[in-house]
Amino acid sequence: MKKNKISKNWVNKQRRDTYVRQSKVDGYRARSAYKLIEIDEKFKIFKGGMNVIDIGAAPGSWSQYVSKKVKNGKIISIDLKEMEKIKNTIQIKGDFTREETQNLIKKYLKKRSDVVMSDMAVNTTGIKNIDSIQTGELCKEAMIFSKEVISDKGFFVSKIFMGGTFNEIVALAKKTFKEVKVFKPKSSRKDSKESFIICKNLR
Repeated sequence: MKKNKISKNWVNKQRRDTYVRQSKVDGYRARSAYKLIEIDEKFKIFKGGMNVIDIGAAPGSWSQYVSKKVKNGKIISIDLKEMEKIKNTIQIKGDFTREETQNLIKKYLKKRSDVVMSDMAVNTTGIKNIDSIQTGELCKEAMIFSKEVISDKGFFVSKIFMGGTFNEIVALAKKTFKEVKVFKPKSSRKDSKESFIICKNLR
């Protein structure tokens, strides 16, 4: 009974959500596209000819947005799940945390990446601190990987949850990049603990 109530609440929330409605109008696969659009408007990240790595890409709305912005660039999208094709993207189905997947990304790259972005999150348990710590680990893993593949002036953008590992992630970011900002887009739900860390210029 409780599960039904939760899923009914979720459906009602989705119906009322202007970003869900807007995503259908604009042809994005998920409302999360608008978080990246807001990040890009504020931090001026994407332009033509860039190499971009999108980690935890499914269902693909971040890659959809970037493929419109980086004409003649290269987008590598990675996820555990199969995704529908998106033009201008190379899709890798695999576990990002495994070395063979990271090696495959490097093989496709040819030259250093201008942007590494990650919207990865674990399947939530509902226990906020555990979710925050596990998603934080994914963020750290993506950040450590970005150090190997990103250009000196490159950007790293990742979802983070306020909670257990937040300070640790910010400290790691400041050790790795010269500029570090934390930003919560308007399109991020008010009751969500998520924010995004935007890092620029490798140390």
